[in-house]
Amino acid sequence: MSSSDIALPRSGKLIASQRPKISGWQFAARVTLALLFLNSTLCFSAIWPTVYVLPDAGISPEFVCLLMVLSAWSALFGKPSLRVLGVFSAAYLLLAIGHYADVVVPNLLGRPVNLYWDLPELPRFLWVTVQGLPVWLTVLVGLLAVAVLWAYHQLLVMSMRVVAGAVHRPARATWLWSGLLLLGAVVVVNYSEDPDKPTFVSKAVVPVYWKEAMKLRDILVPERAARLLPPATVVDDALARPASELLGGLNHRDVSMIFLETYGAVLYDQPDSSRAVAQTRAELEKAILASGRKVVSAFYVSPTIGGASDLAHLSVLSGIDLKDSRKHDVLLTTTRPTLLDVFERDGYETFGLYHSVGWEWVEREYYSFDKYINGPALGYEGPAFGFWKIPDQYAAARVDQLYPRDASAKPRFTFFPTISSHFPFHQVPPYQPDWRKLLGPQPFDAQAAARAQAEPVNWEYMKPDYLRTINYTNTWLAGYFRQPEPRETVYVMIGDHQPTGSVSREPTPWDVPVFIVSKDNRLLDRFRAMGFSDGLTPKKRVPLGGLHQLTDALLTGFGG
Repeated sequence: MSSSDIALPRSGKLIASQRPKISGWQFAARVTLALLFLNSTLCFSAIWPTVYVLPDAGISPEFVCLLMVLSAWSALFGKPSLRVLGVFSAAYLLLAIGHYADVVVPNLLGRPVNLYWDLPELPRFLWVTVQGLPVWLTVLVGLLAVAVLWAYHQLLVMSMRVVAGAVHRPARATWLWSGLLLLGAVVVVNYSEDPDKPTFVSKAVVPVYWKEAMKLRDILVPERAARLLPPATVVDDALARPASELLGGLNHRDVSMIFLETYGAVLYDQPDSSRAVAQTRAELEKAILASGRKVVSAFYVSPTIGGASDLAHLSVLSGIDLKDSRKHDVLLTTTRPTLLDVFERDGYETFGLYHSVGWEWVEREYYSFDKYINGPALGYEGPAFGFWKIPDQYAAARVDQLYPRDASAKPRFTFFPTISSHFPFHQVPPYQPDWRKLLGPQPFDAQAAARAQAEPVNWEYMKPDYLRTINYTNTWLAGYFRQPEPRETVYVMIGDHQPTGSVSREPTPWDVPVFIVSKDNRLLDRFRAMGFSDGLTPKKRVPLGGLHQLTDALLTGFGG
């Protein structure tokens, strides 16, 4: 009998008894592959510092929820239709995109995803990306992107259809729901977003979307924003005073605020860490004193640990405690004044030196530096070290070369976050003792640079490499203070945060050191009166307050 002799129903489809049968192992293989695919869609991590990802050997919370949803739908309404599975797959694909952004954006921008800033920039990013490309290639890439998303959606539909077919018959069985509820309980008990607590459960995606939605609500609803931020700050109080009373103690000296990346109190608290950096710390203090300056120090509490340096930066500039990152995000959307406004009102020109930034940093709109200098603006042509490429020593020297501080220049406030001691603490740049050669065509010895560039990341134990980056920081700062000073400058050096527990290998407080360096002993006396002590090692281990309270101390000390 030929195939034309087989009676078909009006739909044109084979009835169930006439469909090709598959064996038990084939069925099990299909279900297993479908489950693995659905789980891996939401269970992956980024390959630092790239845009690529790898599947994790774990389980996704939303994957477990999907199994429950498919089972419940089958129990209540029967096997879900292709239309229903299409909707489920579209929602699942959105979760996958959200998870991808959540793990990749920190690699690219050094901060978590932020829909308020990132969504408006997406069209500009795409526009800049396609500039210079042929029209046909741009269209082809766009079509390929759409095709990939469509194909992935279809794979999700197929996988969900296989799983729905597997759970259809036992959808109301006690053993199925007992297993699903037990699996859900295991996921809940083992769930953690703490990077220092490894777990086989991947980070949930729904809370990421929820947090971003709540952030947008806090930003866009004036009443919510007003409740998050204090009605007034010490910066507002300072700007309410006569201009002559703002920064009289500085006598229009230049001020350089240097945030020292990952420079935490662990360098003092842990004996092995303190010993490892003792020599370079002593050399730095010796260089400061030999230059005719003195230094006072104290501990303060950072609003962050292990990352999110912007919270520390803006806490000092604004005088607002930003431990709740929502306050930071809301603050960036306002016109609230900062220390930059105080200095500008007193006739200072404000500089933002961000040599680690090689992209369009949209948040800088809030800071409103008179001069913003990012990595490309420095014109660095030397060897690249690590993900951030440009060494701190070069950035410090180059900005003075590009913008000389001669007699005709206005008094200057420079905001300088360092980067060479940033996670993952590899490819530590060599120190160049000849600062003139540093700005030449070959800033470093070729062999020394090659050795540094060949350093692998020690993911097993980062502490030794972390301490090497701190020694580099102390060394280049000591060399910097030995250089001739074009104009007298007051330096405020602040540790932004402690390293994570994966570096320190033990719980640590969030404390960081703060150093004030100046030739004016009377100026330093004001800080001594507030609890600062002489030298680079604070005499009192108890912090003087949060970094947002350092703002008031600086205004008091600089105010005369």
